Amino acid sequence: MPAGERLYESLVDLSVEENEAVLWNQIKAEARRDAEVEPALASYLYSTILSHSSLERSLSFHLGNKLCSSTLLSTLLYDLFLDTYSSDPGLRTATVADLRAVRTRDPACVSFSHCLLNYKGFLACQAHRIAHKLWAQSRRPLALALHSRVSEVFAVDIHPAAKFGKGILFDHATGVVIGETAVIGNNVSILHHVTLGGTGKTCGDRHPKIGDGVLIGAGATILGNVKIGAGAKIGAGSVVLIDVPPRATAVGNPARLVGGKEKPVVHEESPGESMDHTSFISEWSDYII
Repeated sequence: MPAGERLYESLVDLSVEENEAVLWNQIKAEARRDAEVEPALASYLYSTILSHSSLERSLSFHLGNKLCSSTLLSTLLYDLFLDTYSSDPGLRTATVADLRAVRTRDPACVSFSHCLLNYKGFLACQAHRIAHKLWAQSRRPLALALHSRVSEVFAVDIHPAAKFGKGILFDHATGVVIGETAVIGNNVSILHHVTLGGTGKTCGDRHPKIGDGVLIGAGATILGNVKIGAGAKIGAGSVVLIDVPPRATAVGNPARLVGGKEKPVVHEESPGESMDHTSFISEWSDYII
């Protein structure tokens, strides 16, 4: 069993505080190991991880330095992020779930500390969670300013009003666009260049609703107030304009259901967690290169 999965199993029955503590100890151990192996990174790892007493302090410091500008100071962002994390245990729970999601689902992620420091999809997601909190508190100018910086720095454009569950993976993340009234459930995985958008200039509830455990492949576009059912799979490059049933697979442009709309093939696993992109191919097409 991979290290990320072993730690996941050990965290299942712990409290929020215990979850954070166990994961933070693991991250610090990884940072110490990396500093010994690569002394050139020692000061960087000390300033971003080892000098901090908790995960939220480390993440607030790191995000503040990533998103600051000449007029939006890192110290201001650090205080803002830390105050937000300290006042909302739910945010910290979501951060832990997102870290676990990246570590267990992405074979290229070599450690939790690697994700914390280097995965822009994870960092963009955490910054969005804070922006969403600010939006809900009617601090909308600040939420929009943060949204703008996230878009500039990470090339990920998520409206602050969009609602996220826990255990979200943005794999690669470049070019992801998520609109104002979009909703994403728990344990969802989204690859690069995915758009959850509207269909025009109509106001109101106009963006997709993504159920728990959904997998959305690279370059997929989902437009309008459509529902992607729990455990569904959207193939890479697909264009989806209507609802997709739970645990069905939609592929193509325009998207169609594997097995047909009258009796679509239903899979048992949660693709958002299994990351199975291609098992439908043999059932969908006889195309052979």
